[in-house]
Amino acid sequence: MEKIKVLIVDDSALVRQTLVAILESDPMIEVVAVASDPYVAVEKIKEVVPDVITLDVEMPRMDGLTFLKKLMSQHPIPVIVISTLTEKGTDSAMLALEYGAVEVIAKPKVNTKQGLEQAKIELCDKVKAAAQAQIKKKNSYSRDSDAVAPKLSADAVLAKRAYTSLVQTTETVIAVGASTGGTEALKVFLEGFPSDCPGIVIVQHMPALFTQQFAKRLNDICKITVKEAENGDKVLRGHALIAPGGKHLVLKRSGAVYHVEVIDGPLVNRHRPSVDVLFRSVARYAGKNVVGVILTGMGDDGARGMLEMKEAGAYTIAQDEKSCVVFGMPKEAIKLEAVDSILPLTEIAKFVLKKVNV
Repeated sequence: MEKIKVLIVDDSALVRQTLVAILESDPMIEVVAVASDPYVAVEKIKEVVPDVITLDVEMPRMDGLTFLKKLMSQHPIPVIVISTLTEKGTDSAMLALEYGAVEVIAKPKVNTKQGLEQAKIELCDKVKAAAQAQIKKKNSYSRDSDAVAPKLSADAVLAKRAYTSLVQTTETVIAVGASTGGTEALKVFLEGFPSDCPGIVIVQHMPALFTQQFAKRLNDICKITVKEAENGDKVLRGHALIAPGGKHLVLKRSGAVYHVEVIDGPLVNRHRPSVDVLFRSVARYAGKNVVGVILTGMGDDGARGMLEMKEAGAYTIAQDEKSCVVFGMPKEAIKLEAVDSILPLTEIAKFVLKKVNV
């Protein structure tokens, strides 16, 4: 197999050196060029077209976001944005995903052996996933608040739920897993839900802090309320909880009420949060009251957990190959015969609502 050719664009010589060392520790990856800013990057691309570009956001002469927009409109190449963990940095990284970046990760912390090893796993995996990505034009997030219906407060939802629990003691839960390309896929998926839909729990492979900004952006455009999950949050109708980056998310149940726990733990399937961790807890505590959805992403995280959900009586759905950025996770779930239906991304929310009679 040919090695994956990578171009590193970062104004810090130390960061460039670190990224080269991390990436070239993997025998499947070759750093073919480095650039201190987008102008140098353009000249490097003329010499050799990379399979993947790693891109810093804050650089002299031209910032990473401007370069990304120009690149995607003129010569689309899979881009991984490597950003600092600051409020400004994470907000810029979320914009980068809207502009067409495939992945976003935090700048590696390599001051400890454990940090270096984790950085190697994450960065090399992301590069391999990006190299397989089907690059498509991305639509920007809509900021039209008039299109978004008023959202019920958590207290109002609890009151409504308390009333309905007199009639039925179980609630449907929608459990979703995604990775590469999942930020755009989740946007499309969640925009299809009305404010009274069943509660949704989500794992999207992302680093710490980025999930908080991602949830805020989705909350701005969706009819439902979207937030980064906190320990003890209840799973409410019209609400979606997204696992915090760097933490596992598990579903629990107390009587008729579902809630989540946010926990530490080792990487599972090379990820934290892991889709399998969420799906297995959903299978255990919600069983047949679940609709499970696995979206675009590299690897097999979520496949075995989806099988456990199906065996527990859940209805399971996978995104089809044509609409995936990377048809990895859905394909692995399908291979395990863990999937009841395979659907295009734009049809999944509608189908879920039909299954849950909303």
